[in-house]
Amino acid sequence: MDNPKAEESIEAIKESREEIEHKQQVIEDAAKKHGVCDEQIAWFRKFTEADADWHRAMNKRLLRKVDIHLLPLLVLMYLLNFLDRSNLAQARLGTLEKDLGMTGTDFNLATSILFVGYLLMQLPSNLLLTRIFLMSSWYTRGELAYRIAWFYSGSSLSNAFGGLIGAGVLSNLSGAHGITGWRWLFIIEGTITIGVAIIAAFILPNYPKNTKWLTPEEQAYAQWRLVDDTGEADVADSISVKEGVKMAFKDPRLYLFTLLQHVSILSQAFQYFFPTIVKTLGFGTIETLLLTAPVWILTFLVSLVATYTSGRLGDRSIHIICLMLVSVAGNIIAVSTLNTAARFFAIFLLPVGAVTAYEIILAWVANSFPRPLVKRSACISVANLVGNTANIYGSYMYPASDGPRYLPGGAATASVALLVAILAFVVRLVLQRENRRIAQHEESEREAGVVGTPETVAVGFRYIL
Repeated sequence: MDNPKAEESIEAIKESREEIEHKQQVIEDAAKKHGVCDEQIAWFRKFTEADADWHRAMNKRLLRKVDIHLLPLLVLMYLLNFLDRSNLAQARLGTLEKDLGMTGTDFNLATSILFVGYLLMQLPSNLLLTRIFLMSSWYTRGELAYRIAWFYSGSSLSNAFGGLIGAGVLSNLSGAHGITGWRWLFIIEGTITIGVAIIAAFILPNYPKNTKWLTPEEQAYAQWRLVDDTGEADVADSISVKEGVKMAFKDPRLYLFTLLQHVSILSQAFQYFFPTIVKTLGFGTIETLLLTAPVWILTFLVSLVATYTSGRLGDRSIHIICLMLVSVAGNIIAVSTLNTAARFFAIFLLPVGAVTAYEIILAWVANSFPRPLVKRSACISVANLVGNTANIYGSYMYPASDGPRYLPGGAATASVALLVAILAFVVRLVLQRENRRIAQHEESEREAGVVGTPETVAVGFRYIL
C-alpha cells in the first residue's frame, strides 16, 4: 500500500537536493566569472553542501579572527584621523585666533581649506589603494553595518577624547617650552597619528584569498561567504580600473546615493564648531571641553545599538529616517531657546541623530553596489568625494557673529537633516522597485530554463532597504 507521507518526504529531499545543486551551480558560475581558481571552487562545493551547524561554527571562527585583526586598528586609525581633523575646534577655545590674528570668518576659512587637499586625492587614492571599502571585502552585507559602526565610532570617540585631551593640554601645557597650548595640541596628536600610520602599513590585512593568518580553508570560506551573499567574489584584477569607473558612472543609483551622503555630511556641519556651540551654555573653556565628552560617548553607544539592529533587521532607510528626525528636533530646540538645560539636552540630540544615521548610510552605500570590486571602489570613492565637499561650504554655517543661538546655521541644519530623511525614503522606493524588477527577471529566466546571464545581478541578490 502506498505511503503518502513517505512519498512527500522523498519529494522534499529531491527538491532540497535540486535547490543545493542549483545554488552550487550559481556560485561556481559567479566564481569562475571573477577568476576564482579551481582549488577554491572545490572548497566552494564543500561549503555549499555543508549543514547549518557547520556554517555557524565556521562563521563564528572566521569572524572572530577577522574582527580581531581588522577592527581595532581601523578604529584607532579613524579615531586619530578624525582627531587631527577636529582638533582645530578645540584649539579655537585656546589662543589660536588671537595668536594668528584671525578675525571675522577666518576660522571658517581655515576649516574649509582643510578639506580641499583632502578631497582632491579622494578618488585616485581610493582606486589605487582599495582601502576605503576594505571591510566590505571581508564582511557580508548583514554584518557590514555593525562593523562600519565600530570603525566610524572612531569619530565619536575622537570627539570625546579630543575634549578631554584638549582640556588637559590647554590647561597644563600652555606656554611650556615657549610653545602655546593649541600648538602642543597639534604636535602631540600629529606625532601619534604618523606613528600609527607607519605601523598600519605592515599590519592591515589584504583580501581574503591572500591573507596569511587564515588557513587555506578559511581563505576559501571567506571568499565563499561573499559569493553566497552577493553572487560575486572580490578579485582585484577581474576588470580594469577604467572599466570599473565606467560601470560606476553608468549606474544611476550612484548619483542618488552620492546626494544622500552629501546632505548627510552637511547635516553634521556642527561638529567642527561643537565646543564653540557648547560654550554658549555659559561655562569656561576647560569645563566646556569636558562637557563635550559625555555627548560623544552617548553617540558612540547609540551608534552601536542602532547599527546592530539595522543589520539584524536588514533595514537601512527606517533607521536613518528616525535618527534624522531626532537631529531635526535637536536643531529646533537649540535655536528656539537660550535656556541652559534645554540647549544642553538639544546638544545631545544633534550628533546622536546625524552621526549615527551617517554610519548607516555608509554601510548602505557600500552594500548597494555589488561587485566587481573596482566598480564598488569607484562608487564609494565618488560618494565620499562629492559627499565631503559639503565640509567646504558647510564650515560657513556657524560664524561667530551668529552666536549664541546660531539661528541661521541651526535652522539650515534642521532643514538639511529633514532632507536626509526624505532622500532615505526615496532611495528605499527606488530599491524596492529594483528588487521587484530583479525578481521578475529571475522568474522569467527560471521559466526559460536559464540559470543567469552576465547582464543581470547574481541570482538571489536583493538590495537592502
